[in-house]
Amino acid sequence: MPSSDFLNAGEVSGVFGVKGLVKVFSFTEPRENILRYSPWILQKNNQTREVKVTGGQRQGNTVVAELEGIADRDAALALMGWKILIRKQQLPKPKPGEYYWADLVGLRVETQEGIPLGVVDHLLETGANDVLVVVDGESERLIPFLQQHTVLNIDLDAGLMVVDWEPDF
Repeated sequence: MPSSDFLNAGEVSGVFGVKGLVKVFSFTEPRENILRYSPWILQKNNQTREVKVTGGQRQGNTVVAELEGIADRDAALALMGWKILIRKQQLPKPKPGEYYWADLVGLRVETQEGIPLGVVDHLLETGANDVLVVVDGESERLIPFLQQHTVLNIDLDAGLMVVDWEPDF
């Protein structure tokens, strides 16, 4: 199963009730959007299992999901800690100028002058704006993800992001 075809959308974090419902820690925004992407590919260690989402809802800060074939608490408990993967094709195409975080991870980052700064390792969500974590060997840079300001160009096909950022910062 090529990992580039899948996105980690969350994790089964617990059980809800006795009828096989699972609690889900969702990485989607809003959290309950994870319920829209059926089927899920559940993964733990070297095991994978495809399950169809048959229902669910947001419950406070968590999401509760009903999965086909999971009919009791014991079956739901057996899924705790499994990653929830979805196929990239299940996501809607982003609008021009919009990107999924997963598409940015791994991009090479360079200054306007062509000085390499490293590779996008991950992104952080902050109150003001998202932040790129760019890693170059041992060093790590935090660069605000502000398109047209710090982020000047993103070329997914070339695997390159050009930023307005000082190499020494």
